[in-house]
Parts: sequence; C-alpha cells; structure tokens
Amino acid sequence: MDNVAALLQESDNTLVFTGAGMSTESGLPDFRSKDRGLWEKFNPDELANVQALYNNKEAFTSFYQERLGQIHQYQAHIGHQVLAEWEKQGLLQGIITQNVDGFHQDAGNDDVMELHGSFRDLHCHECHKAFSREDYLNGESTCSCGGTIRPGIVLFGEMLPEHTFQKAEQMTEKADLFIVLGSSLTVSPANMFPLVAKEHDATLVIVNQEETPYDHLADVIIRDQSIQEVLTEVNQRLFPAY
Repeated sequence: MDNVAALLQESDNTLVFTGAGMSTESGLPDFRSKDRGLWEKFNPDELANVQALYNNKEAFTSFYQERLGQIHQYQAHIGHQVLAEWEKQGLLQGIITQNVDGFHQDAGNDDVMELHGSFRDLHCHECHKAFSREDYLNGESTCSCGGTIRPGIVLFGEMLPEHTFQKAEQMTEKADLFIVLGSSLTVSPANMFPLVAKEHDATLVIVNQEETPYDHLADVIIRDQSIQEVLTEVNQRLFPAY
C-alpha cells in the first residue's frame, strides 16, 4: 500500500479503470452470475441485444426493469467515495469504467468515461426523449411517440460510444499511472487500455481477485484484498486524518 500511495503522489496524471468487481463489492450481482438474480427468470444472452428490443419488447423491458431494480437496491461503497475524494484532491484525472450502474457519479466523480453506457440514462429508442429511473421502475415502457423506452447502455449489436473511447484512449496515452480495479481484462476492446498505458510508459497497477492476462505487464499486483480495503488503506497513507 505504501508503494501505491507513493506512486499516486509522484504521478502527474493518474487514471483508474474499473470492472465488475468494483460493483459487486457494493452487493450488486454480476450481470452474468448464474447463481443469482436475473438468470433465474431470464436468459441475458437472448435479451441483452438490439434484436430483442425490436422483436421481444415485453421480455426486453421486463429484463431491464428488473436489472435497474437490482441496481436501485445498492449504492456506491467506500471505495467509490475514495476515488471521488482523489479526484477532488487532484490525485485522479479520470475513471474509465466497464460498469453501467452510475455508482462512480453517485459517489461524486465527474470525469467518468462509461465504455458500455449507463443506466443513468433512460430514453426512447426512437425519438430519444428522456425518462427518469422512477418512470421505468414504475412500469413505463412505451413513449408517446410509440417507441420503446430503454436504458442508455450498449446492447449487443450496437456500436460502442466512439467519442467516449477516443477520449479514454487519449487520456490513457497521457497517463503516468494506470490503476485497474476489479476487471478480468478479458473483454475486448475495453481491455486494450492497460496495454495502451504500458506502451506509453505508464506504471500499471492491477487489483483483482483473479489472475488477468496482463499480470505479466503489471508493476504492482494485489489479489489478496478487496478493492475497498486497498483503496481505504492507500487513502489512509495519503491522508492520515481521513
């Protein structure tokens, strides 16, 4: 932890990359956890795509209303709060995330690049009129124009947000320190960012319970502690009175 704290203090440009492990520590079931939640009622492989939006609207809507309901039950944890504090203190320049729950923004981070979209955005697929989480959770599924209300996440079959990826890549190229939190680094193209960081001479830190394909590139690997524990301990070294 002393090493990571020193790296943060020495870095002029630090980026954090978060995956599902960041959210599951809030209690939120992993999207693909077959032993919990959605898999008991739905097959996400059949519904998390643009074809289901057009051809199986009722099941698509039920599936995503339930997923949003899951997210609504949980909240950002102390690790999210630490990252928000680091941004406030100028220690963190941005977060690249594979997560769609919006917990980083809920905790107070402003510069969050959401590679797969977000449940914070709910809109009509046709006219793009915005709707609230409450509207969706209360069963609204059809816009006045006749279009389907949907979350602003990237479905299989849709293009990834080009502007977000470009910004994330540009920021990664400038990073001195790149910290991975809770990602298996197996999902492409999101997993390219640690590689880009190393190619531009950044120090790479990986905090993940399991091995990743890029562990051999990492300067620091932490597997035996939760993300919350790691961030809290590093933060205590940076701000002893925190």
